[in-house]
Amino acid sequence: MDNPRLIRTAPNGDFFLAESSKGEIKVFRGITEDGKPKQVSVFATGLNRPYGIAFYPLGNNPQWVYVGNTDAVVRIPYQSGNMKARGPVQTVVDLLHGKGHWTRAVEFTADGKKMLVAVVSASNVDDPDTTPEEKYRADILEFNPDGSGMRVYAYGIRNAGGGLAIRPKTHELWCSVNERDGLGDDLVPDYITHVEEGGFYGWPWWYIGNHQDPRHAGKHPELKDRAIVPDVLLQPHNASLEIAFYEGKQFPPEYEGAIFAAEHGSWNRSVRAGYEVIRVPMQHTGRASGDYEDFLTGFVVDNGHLWGRPVGVTVAPEGSLLVTDDGSNSIWRVIYTGNTGATSPSN
Repeated sequence: MDNPRLIRTAPNGDFFLAESSKGEIKVFRGITEDGKPKQVSVFATGLNRPYGIAFYPLGNNPQWVYVGNTDAVVRIPYQSGNMKARGPVQTVVDLLHGKGHWTRAVEFTADGKKMLVAVVSASNVDDPDTTPEEKYRADILEFNPDGSGMRVYAYGIRNAGGGLAIRPKTHELWCSVNERDGLGDDLVPDYITHVEEGGFYGWPWWYIGNHQDPRHAGKHPELKDRAIVPDVLLQPHNASLEIAFYEGKQFPPEYEGAIFAAEHGSWNRSVRAGYEVIRVPMQHTGRASGDYEDFLTGFVVDNGHLWGRPVGVTVAPEGSLLVTDDGSNSIWRVIYTGNTGATSPSN
């Protein structure tokens, strides 16, 4: 494959994959006994760095595949079971784009009435007050499904373009976030969190609640106590990307409802961090405890060499976990063997 990124399971069980550098969406159907796809097809081409994928309307009979290009949200005519687009790509809404991170995640609210789009910042530290390029970036924007009615759903989120997900049981929006660089190896933690409507998450003036970025000392004191502390703090520079809630039945009961998150890995840290898939347990209270654990590791040979970088994660209909990896250009499948409690990857 060529730069496999976000992956989503369609209502009928097919897997839709964004090959971002190639500008394509691929479809994989079925899994053979040795863990390979039964069919592969190119669904759509000519896209501009596609990443986010969502199906609309919700339910078993979507009519569109929505795709987050770097410069727009587009939609492609679709009927359940199609492995090629039914018609030409249509632009739903243009998005700000330019320098900085390019991914755009797309998700629909649980009632299907609104479309949520993560538009990431253009920088590490630029002040939106004085930098026009930052307007409507570092935000999660809300639209009607036709692209009308834009408003800011949540803000101060530097880069949630890697992953948005609706938690099935509570219908809450959750996201994973790449935080800012430039403050050393150990700041600022990346994070996974639920997203409150109207919530402010700190960027660029504050982080982890009321900690001020020294590069913006004295600015916006009125926001100090409004900055929401994220649910799960990760290692700084982990580069947390796609997340998925586990609703499958193959893994042991303790995995039910947990978040799986792909940690793409640091490029600017003296000792590597990330390069794995983690599991975030969800408590009976409906909130994450803040803890997380390694789930799929081994992509790093040593601090100077690696062979894989997880990007996307989705749950297959039979309960296995699929993980995209743009380091080795692979999709890994993790199944539960039941013999030792260990998981075994296969591609």
